[in-house]
Amino acid sequence: MPVRRAHRERRSGRARPATGGTEAVEVKIGVQNANREIVLESAQSAEEVADAVAKALDGTSKLFTLSDEHGRRVLVPADRLAYVEIGEPNVRKVGFGTL
Repeated sequence: MPVRRAHRERRSGRARPATGGTEAVEVKIGVQNANREIVLESAQSAEEVADAVAKALDGTSKLFTLSDEHGRRVLVPADRLAYVEIGEPNVRKVGFGTL
């Protein structure tokens, strides 16, 4: 009977781990004199986002630039940044193994 159990586990997806996936970081940007914060999921790593914030705050760059998962870009003047919250990377599984 072990053959049947292996077959059942293979059909349910429990026996094999899901492969592949993309990593996304949730970023919340507070802008001075704005009622809402900007929330997006960025394909950039947390370190890249932190570097972009550091460049904007030390005056190296006058704009804080970030791109989301779909390739859209968000530009915020560096002198208008109130806060930037960088979330933990989330690995999203892709394919049939996610079921």
